[in-house]
Parts: sequence; structure tokens; C-alpha cells
Amino acid sequence: MKLKYTILYVESVKATLEFYEKSFGFKAKFLHDAGDYGELDTGETTLSFSSLRLMSDLGKNPARPSPNSPVFEIAFETNDVRQWLNQAIESGATLIQDVKEEPWGQTTSYVSDPNGFLIEICSPVRQ
Repeated sequence: MKLKYTILYVESVKATLEFYEKSFGFKAKFLHDAGDYGELDTGETTLSFSSLRLMSDLGKNPARPSPNSPVFEIAFETNDVRQWLNQAIESGATLIQDVKEEPWGQTTSYVSDPNGFLIEICSPVRQ
């Protein structure tokens, strides 16, 4: 068994893929012709997006995310937290927490994407 993909429900799949490409350097792996489903090439586990409209059409009732009371977090690891934080903000992310050195030996920062999903930009934990 392995974790294959995570799907986040968004207003616009195409715009969301473009945001993650510009903000974090990922490449879109797939966008369905109807524009209601897409995937980013993020390594072994795919980060995917489905439109809120499609999920409603399928009888689901997805809630909208709130960075002020998150129930889900995406974490991207890098050796240059400041650079990627700045790039994300320039690409339309909202700053939630500036770069911070944590007592457990990790550098962290947080933004929310245009959909309201909380994203941690962090360094590897120093041992």
C-alpha cells in the first residue's frame, strides 16, 4: 500500500495549477479537457485538484478551506524557505507566518493559497 494522491477541492483547477507552478516550481502533469480535474508532478505522491462544481455534481458537499481555522495542511520542504516564501507571496499567496526558526531545529513559514488552503514552507529538520 502507498499514498498515491491527495485531492483538494477548488474553484478553478486551471488557475490553481498555474498558481502552484508559479509559486513552487511544480509542473502540471495533467489537466482534464473539461478543466474539472488536474494533477501536479510533485514526486511519488501526486497533489491533485478537483473543481467544487464537479464534486457538487457528484453529490458531494465539499466545505471551503479557511486558513484561520485549518483542518488540512500541505507542507513543501526546501533548503531555502525565504526564497520560496517570497516567490509564493509574489505569485498571489497570503502570508500567514513569516520565516521562523523553530526549537526543534526546523525553519518554517506559512502561506495560504488563493483557495484558502494552508501551506507550510519548511526546511528539513536539523539533527
